[in-house]
Amino acid sequence: MALSENEQRLLEEMERNLLQEDASLDQKLKRVGSVNRSAGKLVAGVLTMIAGIGLLIFAVATQVTFMGVVAFIVMVIGLVVASSNFRLPELPKTNSSSGGASFFEDRWNNRFNND
Repeated sequence: MALSENEQRLLEEMERNLLQEDASLDQKLKRVGSVNRSAGKLVAGVLTMIAGIGLLIFAVATQVTFMGVVAFIVMVIGLVVASSNFRLPELPKTNSSSGGASFFEDRWNNRFNND
């Protein structure tokens, strides 16, 4: 469903305002966009996975063990190629004032240091 000219103009204005208000969001969006830029890798990986499944079915039908191993390796290669296009999001950094010790470490230390 296409947007009307008015809706499109409002959306562009909201996007500009959001990017002006939060510069770090703009940098994050540019980083994520640059990492996930290649749909070709995803397509190649999925096609390689499908070829590996086909080889596996052929290996089972002909009862050739070596072909089954090759098919499994082809499927793993397809998975690696398809997933190499994506990056996991960064975890937020925690600020701990106790020199890097976690909450549970502090509780453990307090339990045995107060004898």
